[in-house]
Amino acid sequence: MSETRRKLTTIFCADVQDYTRLMGADEEGTLAALKRCREAMGRLIESHGGRVVNTWGDGLIADFPSVVDAVRAAVDTQNELAGFNARRPEDGRMLFRIGINLGDVIVEDDDIYGDGVNIAARLQASASAGGIVISSTVYDQVRNKVAVGFEFLGPLMVKNVDEGVPSYAVKIGDAKDETPPPRRPGPPRPQPAAQITEASPVTGRRRLFAVLGVIAAVLIGINLLSWQGVFWARFPVLALAVVAAFAWNRNQTLFNRKITSLAIVALGIAGINLFTWTGQFWAVWPILGIAAVMGLRWSMRR
Repeated sequence: MSETRRKLTTIFCADVQDYTRLMGADEEGTLAALKRCREAMGRLIESHGGRVVNTWGDGLIADFPSVVDAVRAAVDTQNELAGFNARRPEDGRMLFRIGINLGDVIVEDDDIYGDGVNIAARLQASASAGGIVISSTVYDQVRNKVAVGFEFLGPLMVKNVDEGVPSYAVKIGDAKDETPPPRRPGPPRPQPAAQITEASPVTGRRRLFAVLGVIAAVLIGINLLSWQGVFWARFPVLALAVVAAFAWNRNQTLFNRKITSLAIVALGIAGINLFTWTGQFWAVWPILGIAAVMGLRWSMRR
């Protein structure tokens, strides 16, 4: 017997614009491109802590425990696929539409059902090619946490939902050439929220790295100018390097962040061992333990 339960989760729904036309023009090429895009999307979803729930035709459903990570995964996906499509002819580009909703769903085995999923699918259908549309429940959670802009689209009518679902388009990259989704009829539209554009996290990280680098250089300079035969600055410099590594890991999307955090800790322990070297590599034991945890996390990832 399958187990049925409910949970609150973030639903990520995606499909390809004009998939039928693409298949009619070039079946084999379209399937190869779809596979490549899905692999990239699955990798980004997993790196942000999400799980691919189901795929069918040109569609994909995933869920995330974090609303912020779901939106970041969607933005990273559209940015990566934009690079892929830039190398393809204009009439052969594979443009995904993504909808994201935070809602209560029914879980049966590994699949999810319910109005929360239906709303995410409706949001996805209203997105422009290469675009992202989110519900107001998602917007309320991410508006001050993700470095993108938002455009209020008005209430979106969804089957089996009495009231319109307020929706927002996520503004990423250069949206000049995109055709905005059509307005949907519904209850009177509330006053549009002002577009939100935050400072890029990349700029903040560069500033932090610069500050840490200056502090490290000052400590080394003090150590050398007051030299008494001991290079004591190596320990605070190692600590600053670990802080910089964790700051980099916070927003990187190349690797699984939890596994990378363990790797940073292992390198820090190795550094302490080398800086206090007495002829014994004692760090091998905690590093071995960390490596075992990393292996378990990697093998059990969904």
